Amino acid sequence: MTTRITPLGIMVLALLREDPMHPYEMLRLMRLRHDDRILNVTGGTVYHTVARLERAGLIAEAGTEREGNRPERTSYALTDAGLASLDEWIRAELVRIDRPVEFRVALAEAHNLDRDDVAALLAVRRAALTEQIADLVAGLNKARPGGVSEQYLIEVDRSRALAEADLAWLDAFLGRLGDPSFAWGPDAHDRTSDRYLTQRKAARE
Repeated sequence: MTTRITPLGIMVLALLREDPMHPYEMLRLMRLRHDDRILNVTGGTVYHTVARLERAGLIAEAGTEREGNRPERTSYALTDAGLASLDEWIRAELVRIDRPVEFRVALAEAHNLDRDDVAALLAVRRAALTEQIADLVAGLNKARPGGVSEQYLIEVDRSRALAEADLAWLDAFLGRLGDPSFAWGPDAHDRTSDRYLTQRKAARE
């Protein structure tokens, strides 16, 4: 991947995997779907991100439209390079344990990958988490008998607790992902449903 893609850029690419859209629709959809709980999403950052992705050849103009007295809007579509970059970014971030924001975005967009691929990538992450927990526990077990005051170990102990909670969640999710009845992938979502069509219509208004 020659272009550095931000987490917001990945969200834009993922949206365009659904259909060509103009930036305002992207912004509205992100807010309707509460993607702004993960990232700070504003009109300025979305339009800037779209411009960067277009310059990089990851998206391309797909047409323009005008409704009533509204300004003309340019729609964008995902290119083959954009699709490849989207998948590559998700794969790279799903295995990492040191980039929490990127991981949250990768997890939110993991449904763009094959179920078995996601399971394999998260298994790599699981191994890294297990190693991290072991290192934290070893550090605590060494520090406490050595007379280090507990007040200096609070952050390390919190990191251990969070890593253990992350591991417990991951094990539970891998179990769900392995169940064939657990719907997975872009095709598992009904884009003809009333809810989906209503949401898309609301985003265009």
